[in-house]
Amino acid sequence: MADGADRGPAAGAAGSRAPAQAPERAMWCDERFDFQATFLQCLAKHVPNIYSAEMDPLVEKQEEMVQAAILYPLECYLFGEDPDIFLEKLQQSGTSQLCGKVFKGGETTYSCRDCAVDPTCVLCIDCFQNSIHKNHRYKMHSSTGGGFCDCGDTEAWKAGPLCTKHEPGASGSPKENSECQLNEEIMEHSRRVFPSVIKYIVDMLIWEEEKELPVELIIREMVDSYYCVLFNDEHHSYDHVIYSLQRALGCELGEAQLHTTAIDKEGRRAVKAGHYASCQEAKEEIKRHSENVSQRPLHVEVLHADVMAHQKFALRLGSWLNKLMSYSSDFRQIFCQICLKEEAGSEKPCFISKLMLWDARLHKGARKVLHELIFSSFFMEMEYKKLFAVEFVKYYKALQKEYISDDHDRVLSVTALSVQMFTVPTLARHLIEEQNVITTITETLLEVLPEYLDKNDKFNFQGYSQDKLNRVYSVIYDLRYILVSKPTVWTDRLRERFLQGFVSFLRILTCMQGMEEIKRQIGQHIEVDPDWEAAIAIQMQLKNILLMFQEWCACDEELLLRSYRECHKAVMRCSINGRFREKTVFHLCGHTLESRPYRVSADPVSIHLPLSRTLAGLHVRLSKTGAISRLHEFVSPEEFQVELLVEYPLRCLVLVAQVAAEMWRRNGLSLISQVFYYQDVKCREEMYDKDIIMLQIGASLMDPNQFLLLILQRYELADAFKKIKPTKDQDLIKQYNVLIEEMLQILIYVVGERYVPGISNVTKEDVIMREIIHLLCIEPMAHSAITKSLPENENNETGLESVIDRVATFKKPGVSGHGVYELKDECLKEFNMFFYHYTKTQHSKAEHTQKKRRKQENRDEALPPPPPPDFSPAFSNVVRILSCDVMMHILRTLLQRAVELETHLWTEAMIQMVLHLLSLGLLEEKQQLQKSPEEEVTFDFYHKATRMGSSALNAVNVLMLLEKLKRVPQLEAQKDTVNWILQMFDMVKRLREKSSLATVGATSGSEATKVDESTQDKEKAERKRKAEAARLHRQKIMAQMSALQRNFIETHKLLYENTLEAQGKDDAIMEEESTSSAVDYSRIALGPKRGPSIIEKEVLTCILCQEEQEVKLESAAMVLSACVQKSTALTQNRSRILELSGDTQDPLFMHPDLPCGTHTGSCGHVMHAACWQKYFEAMQLNFRQRLHVEQIFDLENGEYLCPLCKSLCNTVIPVVPLQAQKINSEDAEAVAQILSLARWLEIVMVRISGYSVKKAKGEKQSLPPFTNKGTGNSALEFHSILSFGVQSSAKYSSSIKEMLILFATTIYRVGLKVAPNEADSRIPMMTWSTCAFTIQCIENLLETEGKPLFGSLQNRQHSGLKALVQFAAAQRTTSPQLLIQKHLIRLLGVLLPNFKGEDTPSLLEVDMFHILVGAVLSFPSLYWEDAVDLQPSSVSSAYNHLYLFHLTTLAHIMQIVISSATESPTAHSSDNSEEAQSAQSFCREVCQYTSGCFSQDIPGWLVWDCVKKGIMPYLRCAALFFHYLLGVSPPEELLQVSEEGQFKALCSYLSLPTNLFLLFHEYWDTVNPLLQRWCADPVVLSCLKGKSIAIKYPRKRNHLIELPEDYSCLLNQASQFRCPRSSDDEQKHPVLCLFCGAMLCSQNTCCQELVNGEELGACTSHALQCGAGVCMFLKIRECKVVLIEGKTRGCLYPAPYLDEYGETDPGLKRGNPLHLCQERYRKLHLLWQQHCIIEEIARSQETNQIFFGFNWQLL
Repeated sequence: MADGADRGPAAGAAGSRAPAQAPERAMWCDERFDFQATFLQCLAKHVPNIYSAEMDPLVEKQEEMVQAAILYPLECYLFGEDPDIFLEKLQQSGTSQLCGKVFKGGETTYSCRDCAVDPTCVLCIDCFQNSIHKNHRYKMHSSTGGGFCDCGDTEAWKAGPLCTKHEPGASGSPKENSECQLNEEIMEHSRRVFPSVIKYIVDMLIWEEEKELPVELIIREMVDSYYCVLFNDEHHSYDHVIYSLQRALGCELGEAQLHTTAIDKEGRRAVKAGHYASCQEAKEEIKRHSENVSQRPLHVEVLHADVMAHQKFALRLGSWLNKLMSYSSDFRQIFCQICLKEEAGSEKPCFISKLMLWDARLHKGARKVLHELIFSSFFMEMEYKKLFAVEFVKYYKALQKEYISDDHDRVLSVTALSVQMFTVPTLARHLIEEQNVITTITETLLEVLPEYLDKNDKFNFQGYSQDKLNRVYSVIYDLRYILVSKPTVWTDRLRERFLQGFVSFLRILTCMQGMEEIKRQIGQHIEVDPDWEAAIAIQMQLKNILLMFQEWCACDEELLLRSYRECHKAVMRCSINGRFREKTVFHLCGHTLESRPYRVSADPVSIHLPLSRTLAGLHVRLSKTGAISRLHEFVSPEEFQVELLVEYPLRCLVLVAQVAAEMWRRNGLSLISQVFYYQDVKCREEMYDKDIIMLQIGASLMDPNQFLLLILQRYELADAFKKIKPTKDQDLIKQYNVLIEEMLQILIYVVGERYVPGISNVTKEDVIMREIIHLLCIEPMAHSAITKSLPENENNETGLESVIDRVATFKKPGVSGHGVYELKDECLKEFNMFFYHYTKTQHSKAEHTQKKRRKQENRDEALPPPPPPDFSPAFSNVVRILSCDVMMHILRTLLQRAVELETHLWTEAMIQMVLHLLSLGLLEEKQQLQKSPEEEVTFDFYHKATRMGSSALNAVNVLMLLEKLKRVPQLEAQKDTVNWILQMFDMVKRLREKSSLATVGATSGSEATKVDESTQDKEKAERKRKAEAARLHRQKIMAQMSALQRNFIETHKLLYENTLEAQGKDDAIMEEESTSSAVDYSRIALGPKRGPSIIEKEVLTCILCQEEQEVKLESAAMVLSACVQKSTALTQNRSRILELSGDTQDPLFMHPDLPCGTHTGSCGHVMHAACWQKYFEAMQLNFRQRLHVEQIFDLENGEYLCPLCKSLCNTVIPVVPLQAQKINSEDAEAVAQILSLARWLEIVMVRISGYSVKKAKGEKQSLPPFTNKGTGNSALEFHSILSFGVQSSAKYSSSIKEMLILFATTIYRVGLKVAPNEADSRIPMMTWSTCAFTIQCIENLLETEGKPLFGSLQNRQHSGLKALVQFAAAQRTTSPQLLIQKHLIRLLGVLLPNFKGEDTPSLLEVDMFHILVGAVLSFPSLYWEDAVDLQPSSVSSAYNHLYLFHLTTLAHIMQIVISSATESPTAHSSDNSEEAQSAQSFCREVCQYTSGCFSQDIPGWLVWDCVKKGIMPYLRCAALFFHYLLGVSPPEELLQVSEEGQFKALCSYLSLPTNLFLLFHEYWDTVNPLLQRWCADPVVLSCLKGKSIAIKYPRKRNHLIELPEDYSCLLNQASQFRCPRSSDDEQKHPVLCLFCGAMLCSQNTCCQELVNGEELGACTSHALQCGAGVCMFLKIRECKVVLIEGKTRGCLYPAPYLDEYGETDPGLKRGNPLHLCQERYRKLHLLWQQHCIIEEIARSQETNQIFFGFNWQLL
């Protein structure tokens, strides 16, 4: 951070100018002079000259002049010596123990969950890497910018506040405060310099005059030179500004873009220079044009050139001060003192307050400088941080109001600094006590929201502005920050101030209590849904604040009681309205309720009741702390009025019930959304849960019968439990039923939901465990899913980790998906079917899962409630509602209806709830009886339930009804539950009857188990009987079916016999064939001993028409859907520049680097060619009709989705049948006597020469002369080649030919990126090339995966490769044979120097496997005659294949030997094998032919080792090629993985000796001249002399780059990344290419490139070179993988980094530590090597059509 280091050449320049400035420096040093006046004079003189060209500033030159003319003299005066030397000394003397690094947007921050005081305490990446927190539970997130590293702040961390870099003594200094003290002289100079500098900065930044300057800065007459300056705002988009500038100024697009980028970055920019009038005119034009585009004009000002210059220099001085602050604490303190100093007797604010108050009017660049200055000075000194905080709070209201009316982002506002002060515990305490900050914040909230208050002083957010509300939330955040750490010690002053703040906060809640009331729509549906989001959003923002206030109150008993009183008063004040109505009386069961009439379905109701809910929260805390015993001192019983407190939450719950009963459906979606959030995890803690608590408070303090009557009345069910009036209205009945269900559910919750600290004696951990248990009872869940379903506290923690291992076990994920937690068996007993946080869906799913589980375990399906914990004393009366008269009446009535089968008046769910309530009552009584003697137990549920409902003759009690219930057929599913309840009744009865507690415990336990066992035995027997009956039933049906079948066969006997006979014949034929072929050489593919082709009858089914067809030459074509793509998957040299267009490319020869090939892949699905054409045409038609819909695929380029698997395809491969070729062994042996390699070569040369002569005669063309010397046999003539056997060429059907041409043209078009042209001479070349390259890719894949060469291919790969090789062989017939011959001659030119032409590459510059494939597939063209279409017979082709293969193998061995010449032996080996000796003698020959360039000293064993290893991939590829070409079965050894066995098997299959050098000896006379010519090649000699490098064999297998195990290492790399094209230090979007490891700057204009006239982003242009358009990137800051293809397609893919719970974390939202998962990374690697990236993109885009809006071209 050294200023000197930063200055670079400028310092040198300053040094050279120093003498020129000497007089000025001397004048500044003179004590008699007024420093301020001199300083301003100097600025007035230099600044306008330095910053004179603002339209096109030369930044480096300006900086040089600033250093020389102003800063260097100023520093010399300040330090009294050379600034560089002084600052270097200061730097080495030590640094502050506070880090103070200010985060930029996108930078990674780390927080420790174990040690941070709150989540806002974060570390920068350097401090984190050097701290103890690296090994703790940390979180990482991307900063929004403007934060500050807390390393060194002891208040931010419970442990490890300092990293090793900032520990005292870390830089070699032993002192605690290792910073160097400045001497008095420098301090004195600072006190003179700083005030002037600061005053100048402040004056210039808040300067409002456009044409004038302060008097002291004017030393000459101001000329008419102005700038039209455009300012940044967040209202207009980039395009708006560019458009407005182009229209207003008439400038080019490029210039307008430059201006816009600068405005966005700096906040303002001069867009026109000139006289005042012309600038004013430009200003009006810009405003006019921008108003056309948007409602608001752009902010434009006309500034004098000098004003602009001084403002710019003021910011430069700010940066200079900022750097200076980092050197010394003394500088910081002097700076802070001056900034805080108020003028004596003046009301004006101090310097820093002036700047703060002006902040909203400053442009972006100025704000950044100001905020950085505050960070580097005030925030680095604790004492001054406190003073700054006091100033901040003093002007808090003004600052927030300015921010709310401003339109810049929060990160650019001074108000964003609040988090740095309010979260420091001691500072927060000080601000509450001394500055009353809570009251200030709450009052600010009330002052910024008055426009939303209605006539009743309640908030109403209809027609709200989202942007403004988002700004209001920042005030709410501040309240959260100030409350984040609870005080441990309470002083009277703190108590008073907090209470004052709390009362002020209650005023906000008062405005929210009952806000946005709604009334049920009757008749007509609501026209426009009202805005509901704002009110719910504020509720969400306040949720944690409400909880924090309650927690603060609970810290101190006195405070809790006083807060309760204030909150109670507020609730009462809000509950006054509605009291004017007369009370009505309601009778039921001999009980009476007097209440004021109110109906939720007719009167206004609100879901927002924060006051009531806060009171409920405080009441629970009173109960928990025991302070409730003193409540009467603060709120008298008369004042308490519990009915009023319960009223509003009850109305809210009734509203939810009526919405469920669809009574409010005419009120639209807004109400449904509100009800959803009311019960959702984000809000429920301070909404739904508190309403249940308020009902429990009511139940504990009211008479139980009165309480239930109130509930019945509010649910509007008073009549439902009296004598039913018959009604035919089904809707009304259904409505009543849903309301009864909802009411019963609430009663279950009131009695049964006790897991709240204070309501019962449970801890927070118990509560979380119960939540988790109930979530996992639904299904096993991922960690993130559980976290989302749990409420977060103020520190964004759920408490999940502390308890999860007690209740669940973690199951690790596979290659996809995520890890899940499964509930432990011992926790299943805690399952409560009516858990109050279940949604309806979750409830039914959990019930189904648990019943299914019990069924599997062969247990009954009863799911009784678990025994609940006891209520705490304050709530102990709640259980009385279970045994009161009204409850019994409700339960009896509902059971009676079910027994009397009045089906329309009850539902199964209702009965289930009744049974649940009965279970709760019995459990409660059982628990009470087990704990206390019978005479002390007042709870008498058993007696009430067994008592008759009335004295009528037909009266029944609950017990009788339950017995009858078992016989109701519709309730079969509830039978087990009824049985369980009857057992419980029996158990409670026994407990009641026993007098001695001890015996009761023992006997009741054993008897109950006996009862349990006997019933269970009965049930087991019943189940067994049912299962047996079902088995017999199945058996009977099966017998009937087989009888029918036999009958059918008898009837159609003839048909069956025919088919069986045919089958038998086929089998016999197959057997004969197999026995005849079972000879030793059956598994040899080449030469006279070639084994037979295994031909299977191929019958394929078309996926479109579902018809079967046998594949035959003469039949209509069948095709496989396929995708042809360019690929760099095998490249050995990623730095090689690829040709983007193939217009001039010659694809016949492939470089051994394999820089870019054409890969053909298929999904293996077959269609008739005609069906496919219809399908494709239908898609084209569909596309034309839906032009507005963006397509995933490009129909113009032949792309489509496979109809079956939806893979992306762009062509079809015709399925060509394999031609069976049998070799007559006698013929083969006869030919073997005559046809040696030498003779074969002579015959070939003669044939080629003959063609050349014919061609020359016919066309008078000049051809390369083919010498025929050395043939020595004049008998050989043009037709000799035909004498070894010919046959007529295969005749293909016209549709197969058509498909051959179509597929070949696609390969040509895609592989060369050119327009289709069926007549192009390069089509056959591309066919052979894709065939060879695809085989190489597959071989590479099998080797990488460690799979055997044969038998392990996927079906799609097998079908695709088979079809591709057969197509490549057949394609020759669709091209002119002369053209094929021409290509063949060029291919043979590499091997046979006789045919070498000018364009024939060197032996070292070609890939031999491509030569082999091309030569083998084009060789039959030599058999072509004018009159007849011939092809070689089986014997001829066997020899052709053998000799072509042997020739290319010899050439490849030569390649390997030459490339191994540079190898140095790694280990000595005394291998003296036959192979080593052969290699040695071969090397001697080579040495001789290369005139000694090839070293003779290379040991033979090393050469053999290199050859054996190097040739393996080539042999494997050749084996695959010949297998799919000829259909000869491979040896068994190739069906398994074995290194040694594989080599021998390959040699045997390909007719090679295992000692490959014997090939040379075998053909020595023929090969010798070839060898001499190969060795004399200039490229070979150049390589041997070390002037050029040959490719090494075997080629390296490509893998994705190595990634670090810990993701934070990647983030570290990204933080150090600097864009090579950008000078600013703004954070970029770094992405990592997973193919080559290049780090790129993505989505940024600085790195866009122009390719063929198109603007491409860094990733897209990199992909064109690195992956031929297909590439894979890792977005480091977002932890996402991006797959892209071409310029228009891409998709996101999960990154291979997982947290400890087996989940990915896109966007680092959860922030858990991430580690590399090798299996996932391997999956990505296979995606690339299998060429499935395009397929993945298409699939992803089809499912997530959301990405269509993204411009992949600019990635």
